[in-house]
Amino acid sequence: MSDGVAAPPATRTAVLLTHRAPAEVEAVGAAAEAAGAAGWRLVCAPDEAEKLGVIDGLTVMDALPDDPGLCLVLGGDGTILRGLQRYAGTSVPVFAVNFGRIGFLAAVEREELAPGLRRAFAGEFEVLEMPGLEVAGRPAPALNDVTFSRRPADAMAELAYSVAGQEIGHVRCDGLVAATPAGSTGYNLANGGPVLAWGVEGFAVSFIAPHTLTARALVVAPGDVLHVRNVGNRDSVAVALDGRHEMDLGVGEEVEVRFRDGVSRLAQIPGSTFYARMRLKFGQLAG
Repeated sequence: MSDGVAAPPATRTAVLLTHRAPAEVEAVGAAAEAAGAAGWRLVCAPDEAEKLGVIDGLTVMDALPDDPGLCLVLGGDGTILRGLQRYAGTSVPVFAVNFGRIGFLAAVEREELAPGLRRAFAGEFEVLEMPGLEVAGRPAPALNDVTFSRRPADAMAELAYSVAGQEIGHVRCDGLVAATPAGSTGYNLANGGPVLAWGVEGFAVSFIAPHTLTARALVVAPGDVLHVRNVGNRDSVAVALDGRHEMDLGVGEEVEVRFRDGVSRLAQIPGSTFYARMRLKFGQLAG
């Protein structure tokens, strides 16, 4: 029989990810304190604990939960990407405070740590559905880009590429990059490829040091499949997803890349826009 007193709400769990290098210990302490005050349990993996040491309010778990209420990142774009990859295919939002160099994916800057933590644990954020790129035969999609590149000691790569069954070109180059909108401001941008605003459906294709005047970057429609074939006569080509080597594309071999919507969930502050972020993050680098 109930005594008329409502049971306390179940404690919600937030997973913490930080830089691979030693993290901002004071910021982690502030995060643990803010989590406890808001009725959350902040947890981390053993490798995080090794970097951070003992911090009050931070629980170490050998196996992180697959469905926490939140993934909190204190780090730069690489660490944020790790959180998005870890919780790809789930409804877990990834809320990041930028402790990196650029932090294009972060919700708030380090100077906004206290109000950012309050927003994170209060759920005062919007969630952006982030797309990915699937490579045939690979279990997990890339959230930034898929790169095809020659190795430093190898000859120039020769790649043929087609979209929707139509061959577009045959290019001698150092490689090719297929990038999501989130990844379009990375390697693709350095190649002179098009920047795609978040929310655009489709992906960019650009070339790394093409040995021709006619190779042009393009934007591929979301329903069209990109095929890349190694038409060189000697060397394989390395294929990486989000910077991690996944496979080699041998001479004569072909692989397909497909757009997949709604892979991960990125938390952002309401009113924040992609275009303001572009000006803030990249405009300042040029100044």
